[in-house]
Amino acid sequence: MESFKNKVIEATEFVKANIPHHPRIGLQIGTGLGDSADGMEDVVSIDYKDIPHFAVSTVPTHHGRLLCGDVAGKAIIAMQGRFHYYEGYSMQEITLPVRVMQRLGVKTLIVSNAAGGINPGFDVGDIMIITDHINLTGNNPLIGPNVDEWGPRFPDMSRVYDRSLIKLAEETAIEKNIRVQKGVYVGLAGPSLETGAEIRFLKTIGVDSVGLSTVPEVIAAVHGGMAILGLSVITNMNLPDDFKPALVEDIISAAQEAAPRLQTIIRGVIEKLPV
Repeated sequence: MESFKNKVIEATEFVKANIPHHPRIGLQIGTGLGDSADGMEDVVSIDYKDIPHFAVSTVPTHHGRLLCGDVAGKAIIAMQGRFHYYEGYSMQEITLPVRVMQRLGVKTLIVSNAAGGINPGFDVGDIMIITDHINLTGNNPLIGPNVDEWGPRFPDMSRVYDRSLIKLAEETAIEKNIRVQKGVYVGLAGPSLETGAEIRFLKTIGVDSVGLSTVPEVIAAVHGGMAILGLSVITNMNLPDDFKPALVEDIISAAQEAAPRLQTIIRGVIEKLPV
């Protein structure tokens, strides 16, 4: 763990030396949603490959850039692309950017992802505000020695997704006439997508959407004391009684179509934040 801590420090010092602001809001952007970071002003862009100890995203549409700029006059740092467990990265590698954000002073983290819909009341293109999650990755980024200065050994997970941020997202959606849903997200390891039997199981345990990311980073952010808003774009529907193949090309296309609406919600939330 000491080695990981040193990697976080080195990565943070590199980023800090290359950005003009002290960001208090972080964004983590998912598959097909890279353009939802558009609208930032005075942007400084750093390629992941140039940041010490950062992994490199191998997934299509994950641009692999760290952006720092202003949105509504507030300093933002955004991950344009993330790392996934199924890419072969460790939980520490996946969550290193969150730890860097934590050391930079980020207090609010907004995460987005592309997800399959399980709730039959959803439609492709819906934006789901995450109210809670279930970790079925089979792993946890907090396993191992605890870094006490980062957070407690046993962080409370009773209110992972900040209720005030959820309210701001709902208010923005109403103001902008954007259809939103709310629900529980489940994170799986991937990269294989779900079988019909798995979807029936997930529906039984109360899941509304399913994806292959987000949960490790959110756990690390909770450990680090951040307020979190989670947003899933429903890119395909997984209905056990009408189960159809999920093509990656269609998933990316649906995410890209929804990206402007996602950007509108994110910007609206940032504008309403007091920081």
